[in-house]
Amino acid sequence: MRNLSVVTEFVLLGIPHTEGLETMLFVLFLSFYIFTLMGNLLILLAIISSTRLHTPMYFFLCKLSIFDIFFPSVSSPKMLFYLSGNSRAISYGGCVSQLFFYHFLGCTECFLYTVMAYDRFVAICFPLRYTIIMSHRVCAILAAGTSFFGCIQATFLTTLTFQLPYCGPNEVDYYFCDIPVMLKLACADTSALEMVGFISVGLMPLSCFLLILTSYSCIVHSILQIRSTEGRRRAFSTCSAHLMAILLSFMPVVLIYLQPTPNPWLNATVQVLNNLVTPMLNPLIYSLRNKDVKYSLRKVLQQVAFLPEK
Repeated sequence: MRNLSVVTEFVLLGIPHTEGLETMLFVLFLSFYIFTLMGNLLILLAIISSTRLHTPMYFFLCKLSIFDIFFPSVSSPKMLFYLSGNSRAISYGGCVSQLFFYHFLGCTECFLYTVMAYDRFVAICFPLRYTIIMSHRVCAILAAGTSFFGCIQATFLTTLTFQLPYCGPNEVDYYFCDIPVMLKLACADTSALEMVGFISVGLMPLSCFLLILTSYSCIVHSILQIRSTEGRRRAFSTCSAHLMAILLSFMPVVLIYLQPTPNPWLNATVQVLNNLVTPMLNPLIYSLRNKDVKYSLRKVLQQVAFLPEK
């Protein structure tokens, strides 16, 4: 019989092929992380402080901002910790937590984008019934539902990954614990689990994307029926911001999890963009394309910095 020792901790090797760039990456990623936290916090304050933004669309945007604060916080603090010269070790439990919360927050955001597309569909295609259909109760159920199904998906993927035995090498060739790199370290045949994970991770975003595509097909058809040029412009402006955020969120998933032959360096680069850059850009996308948010943000900044009103 082989004497197999159980792994109690893993070592994060970081982004492949970046040896000697730790200081530069630390400054760059810390800047991204700070801007992400500040931008989403400002969006939250702008929505909470303005009664005119207390509508279903901004309620879901508020939840998106909360998740955009937590999403990069899953992997960034540990990455910044070891980039500053500290230990790269992470406990077994810490690795499990990283993988679970990464997929919980990511899946929840995916469902949330779908709900936001449905909200825009109702607002533009059924404007007279909008307040009835998107009542406070319905919004609360939809918001809770995104987190519930995100939790189920994350629990399934985490259980699938860590029910395998880890008894040999413990060096994770990545900057955080994710499914593809963890399966490589397992002391068992992972081919069947890789296929199940591939289907699960691929099917969920694909289903959401098809629902979003259906919603926006109906939205575009309805917008083209609007006779007012100003009405069409406002509708397109709101929807284009949402579509831009969706593309920034969904494209990394396709590149990372659905490519036939994984490329570690490409995966890490895309993952960093997905973890840090996309949550940082979301506040800009939604504020720059929306007069109501810009007005509320200006009011918040004036109160914080005591700027004179214009």
